[in-house]
Amino acid sequence: MSAVLTTEKKEAEVKKQLEKEEEEEEDYHPMRNEMIFFLREAPEYQISAVAEWAENSRGDIVREPDTYFLHVTTGQRCESAWDCLDGWSEPGEGQEKWDTLSERIENLDGMEEYICDEKRVEV
Repeated sequence: MSAVLTTEKKEAEVKKQLEKEEEEEEDYHPMRNEMIFFLREAPEYQISAVAEWAENSRGDIVREPDTYFLHVTTGQRCESAWDCLDGWSEPGEGQEKWDTLSERIENLDGMEEYICDEKRVEV
């Protein structure tokens, strides 16, 4: 009984190693999408987002999407929509609209899919 389980375990390990080698030999295509979230009532208020991932030749995702936002003035990478406003703001009514935009982005269901697939999303 023990010898049978050991043989099955070795076969499973060999199969796993072969699959790993096939994945390593396969061509990967880096993918990138940059898109814009904007306010429905004030389209000039916009925050850009980026998704980067890799697909194989069959279109299967082989590296999960890395999603991030771009700072409103510097264009540097930000991990959240709120971070895009750090160190910069418009006084008065403008700040309220930036806050509204950031809040709506944060509360958006399926945000990663939007960033991967869309060019512009009205919130």
